[in-house]
Order: sequence, then structure tokens, then C-alpha cells
Amino acid sequence: MATLNHTGVSHTVFHLLGIPGLEDQHMWISIPFFISYVIALLGNSLLIFIILTKRSLHESMYIFLCMLAGADIVLSTCIVPQALAIFWFHAGEISLDRCITQVFFLTSTFMSESGILLVMAFDRYIAICYPLRYTTILTNTLIGKIVVTIFLRSYGTVFPIIFLLKRLTFCNSNILPNTACKHMVLAKISCNDIQVNIWYGFFLLMSTLVLDIVLIFVSYMLILRAVFHIPSQDARHKALNTCGSHVCVIILFYGPGIFSVLTQRFGHHIALHIHVLLANVYILIPPMLNPLIYGIKTKQIWDLVVHLLFPKQK
Repeated sequence: MATLNHTGVSHTVFHLLGIPGLEDQHMWISIPFFISYVIALLGNSLLIFIILTKRSLHESMYIFLCMLAGADIVLSTCIVPQALAIFWFHAGEISLDRCITQVFFLTSTFMSESGILLVMAFDRYIAICYPLRYTTILTNTLIGKIVVTIFLRSYGTVFPIIFLLKRLTFCNSNILPNTACKHMVLAKISCNDIQVNIWYGFFLLMSTLVLDIVLIFVSYMLILRAVFHIPSQDARHKALNTCGSHVCVIILFYGPGIFSVLTQRFGHHIALHIHVLLANVYILIPPMLNPLIYGIKTKQIWDLVVHLLFPKQK
């Protein structure tokens, strides 16, 4: 479908290809997508249920973890159901409004996760560097302000993308070589000058993700400095162990994303389907593994999971 405007014909319906070049393998590719989505839904839902229902876990660390689990569910749901519809039913048709909506929620949720990881690093910094003042610093009021700030930053900074995409005319192709709508994937098939989109995307990257990574790095440098000043080796080990889960999640979240960005920027000789697969990895893997990492490495959560699943086991 297309509409007429002053510049000519502009497509209002687009077709997502899934993994371009691997269409004959879509059924097999759908298996890891489906398994990772089910694990992400079950694992994160269980994590949220345990944290919300157990009063002993109503602390800042677990509240932020609950937020991370919720963001993981939203992030997975933004991508996987659409991808499975393409793989199973060849249902790749999507309207422009739905496409832009998907871009908005996918990008803003990704920004939210980054912000949550940053405040979790701040939480660990306060817990290790100022243990006696932990509860007086991280009060419920401050936690509430932090939560509001994360969501205002995420949705507020991504909101202009709606208008940046709405202004474009799609008079050439309506084929999107991806499993989901993404800002630059959609912008690149337009007939307009997209310099504003490119520069705003760069601003978004620098002001959120890059800034978050720098602040997380600074937080852990301060944490390590404080830990190595602890005289007791057991106390040092315990302090570092409390950060282990968070560090694993940070690596899982930022690692594949940075690698995907680098391959898109410098790997022009790499096949398109590799780029698309890599772009899906950093959406699929963290939501699936985050609850497993925290469930296994956090004793309080592990004990409650065992008690919930095996109530007769002592």
C-alpha cells in the first residue's frame, strides 16, 4: 500500500525479510529463537514473582533486578514474536505506524536496560564503599526518583525518533532486510536526506549507552580501589563476589552489542545475514541468561527458587 504526497508515492506498508539469504533455513533458525524466548519469559517472570512476593528481597538491589527482568521481557517481546511470525508463517508485512512503534519500544527499552545496569553499579558502589550508610543513602524516595529518571531518560530521548521517521518519504523500496524494524534500517530505505537521523542516532548513542559504560567503568574502578584496601582476604572475596553477577550481565549486555556495531561499521565484506544474526544475538542472549546468572549466583534468590520449585526439599 502507498499514499500520494507532494514528493510522489510513499509506502505505508513494509515487508520484513527475516534473515536475508537464509530464507530456506528459517524453520531451523526459529528453534533457538523460540527456546530463548520461552526461557526468557519463564526465568524473568519467576524472578519478578519471587522478588515481589518475598518481603526479605524488598531492597534496592533486588528492586533494580526486578526492573531489569521486566525490561528483559519487554525487549524479547519486541523482537521474537515478530521474528517467529516471519519464520513460521512468512508474515513479514508491517504497517509504517506499527514499524515506528516497534522502533520506539525496542530502542527505549534497550536504553532503559542500560540505565538499570548503571544504577545497579551505583548500588554495588554504595554497598561496598559505604556499607554502614547503605540504607540511609538508598532510601525508598531516592529509589523512586532513580526509577522515574531512568524511564524519563529512555522514553524522552527516543521520542523524537518518531517524528524523524514520520517526516521521511519511502518512495523506493518497502523491503526491510531484518527481523524487526529499527531506526536506521527504516531510515536507509527512504528517499530523503537522513543526516538528521544519523546525527541524532549518534547523539543518542553517546548520551546514553556510551555515557553509561563510562560511568559503570568508573564505579567499578572505585569499587576495586575500596576492595583492595580491605585488610581481610575473606571480606575482599565476599565483596567481589557480590559484584560477580552484575559484571557477567554487563558483559552479556554490552559485549554482543558493541561487537555488532563494530562489524556493521568496519565489516563491509561480511554477509548481510551475519549482520542481522549478530544484531539479534544481543537481543536474545541477555534476557535468556540474566535470570539464570542471578538465580545461580545470588544465594537468597537461589534458595527461594529451590523452595518454590521443590517445597519438600530441605
